[in-house]
Amino acid sequence: MTALRAKPAPATLVARRAGIDTYQAPIVYMRPDCPVCLAEGFEAQARVELVNDGRSVLATVHHVMADWLQVHEAGLSEAAWRLLGLQGGEPLEIRHPPVLQSLRFIRAKTYGDRLDYPQLLAIMRDVAAGRLSDLHLASFVTACVGDRMDREETIALTHAMVDVGERLQWPFDTVVDKHCVGGLPGNRTTLLVVPIVTACGVAMPKTSSRAITSPAGTADAMETLAPVALDLAAMRRVVERHSGCIVWGGAVQLSPADDVLIRVERPLDLDGTAQLVASVLSKKAAAGSRQVLIDIPVGPTAKVRTEAAAAQLSAALTDVGAAIGLDVQVLQTDGSQPVGRGIGPALEAHDVLAVLQGQPQTPADLRERALVLAGRLLEMAGRTPAGEGLALATQTLDSGRAWQQFAAICEAQGGLRQPGRARHVRAVTAERAGVVQAIDNRRIAMAAKLAGAPGDAVAGVSLEVKLGHRVERGQPLFMLHAHSPGELDYATDYVHAQAGLVEIGEGE
Repeated sequence: MTALRAKPAPATLVARRAGIDTYQAPIVYMRPDCPVCLAEGFEAQARVELVNDGRSVLATVHHVMADWLQVHEAGLSEAAWRLLGLQGGEPLEIRHPPVLQSLRFIRAKTYGDRLDYPQLLAIMRDVAAGRLSDLHLASFVTACVGDRMDREETIALTHAMVDVGERLQWPFDTVVDKHCVGGLPGNRTTLLVVPIVTACGVAMPKTSSRAITSPAGTADAMETLAPVALDLAAMRRVVERHSGCIVWGGAVQLSPADDVLIRVERPLDLDGTAQLVASVLSKKAAAGSRQVLIDIPVGPTAKVRTEAAAAQLSAALTDVGAAIGLDVQVLQTDGSQPVGRGIGPALEAHDVLAVLQGQPQTPADLRERALVLAGRLLEMAGRTPAGEGLALATQTLDSGRAWQQFAAICEAQGGLRQPGRARHVRAVTAERAGVVQAIDNRRIAMAAKLAGAPGDAVAGVSLEVKLGHRVERGQPLFMLHAHSPGELDYATDYVHAQAGLVEIGEGE
């Protein structure tokens, strides 16, 4: 009888903090000649399981040939370090990962199969836990865009996103929220709607995203005015004191799977209908909202380009909202040109302050849009009869109560601050006299991103004209704002290569 051989003890490496920010992606750095790689055959880009003291995480292997890492060490990215709760010097077991059922479901979706709730829940659990590589995530995102998910799948995906995170409960009879589907630069109405609505006694705990494919998200703009990376306890304190907040949703982990998917959607520049609906509504449900107003800007260069497409998206939002217990109303708005003057976090924040403080150069279009949205929310909440919300919203803004409320919310979140200004500014001028007939939302947004937004909060574009304005040759159409001369030149080269970014023609 042959004696059973004892299973060898797992090989370990000493945990070392690499000090490399890979955002949400857990990465482990190992030398290819380290004992673990030699024993297990781990090549670069291999997926491995890291284990320490009962905690584990799946990570991607990167090989290091430089001397900063020793053969007995495993360097960890900030994401992996945080997930494992390490202090430094711990023995780290590195082994082959478990087989994930969710990979089968992702593969099935890439071949066009329908997924049900249990399958999507398995995927979302693995997404939220960081068990899937960026390649797997990109495959899933790509397989779901282009109307490849039907209504039932979208409902199941939304339920799955909610169920892998926390769901807040509030001591308020009514909790409202609003969201814009995007595609319209400068449309920073949330920073105005929240103080107007909450100043009228309606709860609005607003969790917002950072930019996905735009030059600024609501959280990016708000962060130039006050801290937004509040944890759940801090968020609760602000809301219980002031009935509302404007915080970054990624910090409170209400829909953690969505936050990971957004990280992949951003470089892919993909934002499919099903994922958009599931992303928006899962976060509204998780934040404890009951009534939700969705702003859908419609225009030839907006994200939603036709009324037919807007109607289709509206139906998806209202149907899925009803299926998960939300009262969703949709408002189609003008998406023919950017809103306000600023495009970029700090520039948009300056517009918001101008509206709240009633400054002489207040962008009238931003003010009007925010008042319409706030008025509708006040009606949805039962604060006013139908048709009277706009008047109450206007009175609240004009009296200064909204500005006082906004300042109080900012102080409660960590302190109100003044948004900065870019060091380098350059005018883009009209090449001919005439009337502004079109402004390309997408290409103006791209110019702002190439100037550095949203990474550089002060970067972006400030518009000097609107549709219908008459301009003279050499008159500024918009200004490019950048933190560095290189970024300014980069954006300028792009603008000069674009025909019709701001279209000027004959007319009255």
